[in-house]
Amino acid sequence: MHKNKRIYIAGSGGMVGSSIRRELESRGCRSLQTPASSELDLIDQRAVRAFFSEKKPEIVILAAAKVGGILANDTHRAEFLYNNLMIEANVIHEAQGAGVEKLIFLGSSCIYPRNAVQPITEEALLTGVLESTNEPYAIAKIAGVKLCESYFRQYGANFYSVMPTNLYGRNDNFDLDTSHVIPALIRKFHTAKIENRANVTVWGTGKPLREFLYVDDLANAIAFLVENVDARDIYGDGVSHVNIGVGKDIEIGELASLIAQIVGFDGHIVFDTSKPDGTPRKLLDTSRMSRMGWTHTTSLAEGLRKTYDWFLSANPVS
Repeated sequence: MHKNKRIYIAGSGGMVGSSIRRELESRGCRSLQTPASSELDLIDQRAVRAFFSEKKPEIVILAAAKVGGILANDTHRAEFLYNNLMIEANVIHEAQGAGVEKLIFLGSSCIYPRNAVQPITEEALLTGVLESTNEPYAIAKIAGVKLCESYFRQYGANFYSVMPTNLYGRNDNFDLDTSHVIPALIRKFHTAKIENRANVTVWGTGKPLREFLYVDDLANAIAFLVENVDARDIYGDGVSHVNIGVGKDIEIGELASLIAQIVGFDGHIVFDTSKPDGTPRKLLDTSRMSRMGWTHTTSLAEGLRKTYDWFLSANPVS
């Protein structure tokens, strides 16, 4: 590990960024740069330029983003598109100008077409129509992927992108209006348990299939990439990024039942079929990452138990 390198983690206060920070600290990295969003507004180009000029990071991990679940994505479409475009453009552009040695951009599996062939290979990018409920977010992430690729092809910059599957874990967002499916279900089942409710309502039919990666496994993958993989290794295969996942999916209904069991809710699960399901299935082909030498280690059940334990410690009276 590059223990003495100045490593800037953009978005270090979020679930992903904070996990990456813990992973790098555990490996002895001594010069982590982790300004909070209140200290550095990544939408402000001048502020970003000043940061790179003053702090001179050598490695950048771009995990900062405006994120949310189906409701947030569909409701705040303009903010999801604008904010993410600005964050990516400012950080990637200024990193190039500052001579950053390596930049890793974290995208999202929603960049792939709604009806992509499963499991989804990296080559599926831009081959079909996106899922409508999160199209603005997906378009912004695709732009980030292509920015990294373009800076590599035009300037030889050691910039590339990784595409994680659906993430969950410590420091996740448990707000029901803006959260993703796992933290939303954990909060719903926990609240129902302590309030002795008979039923919990889950959006959609419960039939869509999703893949989930524990966030600390992603952080481990990022540390592996920082140490072992350069842009030429990524683009040498003729693609613009690499998938990171577990290679296995689960029906949302089955996921709900598993979370209910872990939380200790023994009531009924009701599916509200008037609500959108989103993409029918989203399973990543992770064979490229496996060939590079990395695989996940945390099972879904273990990761869910760790996430619920953290939720309880962070919300002791909720």
